[in-house]
Amino acid sequence: MLDISALDVNMAGMGVDIDLSDLRFWTLPYDQRMAAFAELRARPGAPLFAEPRFPLIKPGAGYYALTRHADVVEASRHPDVFSSEPASNSIPDMPRYLATYFGSMINMDDPRHARLRRIVSRAFTPKMVSGLMEDIRATSTRIVDTLLANRSGDFVAEAAARLPMQVICDMMGIPADRHAMVLAHTNRILAGGDPEYTGVPEDAGWLRTRLVGPVAMARLVQAGRSLHRLAAGLGRERRLRPTGDLTSKLVNADLEGEALTDQEFGSFFILLVVAGNETTRTALSHGLKLLTDHPDQMELLQSDFDRHIVGALDEILRYATPVTQFRRTLTRDYDLNGQPLKKGDKVLLFYNAANRDPAVFADPDRFDITRSPNPHLSFGGPGPHFCLGAHLARTEMTVLLRELFARAPRIRSVGEPDRLTSSFINGIKRLRYSL
Repeated sequence: MLDISALDVNMAGMGVDIDLSDLRFWTLPYDQRMAAFAELRARPGAPLFAEPRFPLIKPGAGYYALTRHADVVEASRHPDVFSSEPASNSIPDMPRYLATYFGSMINMDDPRHARLRRIVSRAFTPKMVSGLMEDIRATSTRIVDTLLANRSGDFVAEAAARLPMQVICDMMGIPADRHAMVLAHTNRILAGGDPEYTGVPEDAGWLRTRLVGPVAMARLVQAGRSLHRLAAGLGRERRLRPTGDLTSKLVNADLEGEALTDQEFGSFFILLVVAGNETTRTALSHGLKLLTDHPDQMELLQSDFDRHIVGALDEILRYATPVTQFRRTLTRDYDLNGQPLKKGDKVLLFYNAANRDPAVFADPDRFDITRSPNPHLSFGGPGPHFCLGAHLARTEMTVLLRELFARAPRIRSVGEPDRLTSSFINGIKRLRYSL
């Protein structure tokens, strides 16, 4: 049973005893959080939550939590009603000093979104991804070499984070001596209120509530500024001396005369290094843990990798749901499957809850790599904001797992993962492995 007594929260007037805006909720064990989402999903309407407070940002009127698969799908299919503007990756409206760095195309509607997506989609065509296969295989081989040499260690640092970072940095033409910097800033951007990154310990009492927001905001701005500066320098260099990398393709006009401006490229660069790393890293980390915890599924996958890998990836993505939620804002009054919503209302699309909806998934808490159909929403729901890098992420995971299970079939995770405290990313910071 879910034990939320320690949270000491009771949102008077809203009829809710679970506070998704309380950072302490996101420190609960994962199964307890999912039990809370199951309770929310079973209620007759979408609950309204007060917004979390951030320094120098005026909180809004609250947000509705969409936890049912049908609601998330419908909202995704109607971007004219459920707008990504002014922000989709933050609950409060993004102030100008943050939008400079994080105002990417995921925070835009058409036609602006369509224009940017058309330009950056050059990076993610099947032909482009096929051209990366040799590099992905070579990197995966080196990763497994490291694991075999070490025999035990941190799977996140040695494998799950290493592969997508190497691929994205090589695509963009980022020098090797800047890869560690990019990874460090990516971690800070995704850290949220995690005490490891804010430096504010969990037992700091009332000081934690006062300090986490300002510290997290300051580090977010610093990381965004550093990555934006790196992108600007890289873009200027590639305009003068184009190479074959993705940066050159994006900052120089194509046959139709389209190219990203300095501002657009900087924001896309941050989006790519963050999103392009996190989904793959998180799915690979959860994948090893899930397959270890379900040895019958590990045995099944290894018995016929080519037959089961597609289903295994879908089930890992469904069960783990790397990105927990995105925000939408109503452009007009709308009835969402019986839920009356008003123009200007904010809703959060909780993909993790939708991916466990028993109305869609039989026995949703069972991990089953043969599950079919598996209409999970881990790359976003249907519509214009479906993850552009989904094919690349699947390719990276397939190549690494194939190499791993071919050469180190006895690899298993050890102990419990060190989880990221975040309402946005279902991240794993460290995961011990053993051969």
